[in-house]
Amino acid sequence: MTWIDLLILLLIAGICGGIGQAIAGYSRGGCLTAIAVGFIGALLGAWISRKMGLGEILAVQIGGTRFPIVWSIIGATLFVAVVGLLTRRAR
Repeated sequence: MTWIDLLILLLIAGICGGIGQAIAGYSRGGCLTAIAVGFIGALLGAWISRKMGLGEILAVQIGGTRFPIVWSIIGATLFVAVVGLLTRRAR
C-alpha cells in the first residue's frame, strides 16, 4: 500500500464516518474523529454482515484492501448512536 492509497482510504473512511455521525445525529469531534468512526464502523459493519450472512455492498478496493462503504456507514451509525446514548449529559 502506497501513501496515496493510505490517504484515499483515510478520505473514504472520513466521509463514511461523517455520514454515520450525521445519520445518528450526534457529532462530537472533527475530521480525525470522523476518520476513526469510519474505520470502527467498517469493522463493526463487516462483523454484523458476516454474522447475518450478508454479502458486501459497494466495497471499494484500494491498494489490495477492500473497504465496505455501506457497511462502514451502517456500523458508524450504530457506533455513534451507542456512544451518544452512553455519554448523554443529565439535565
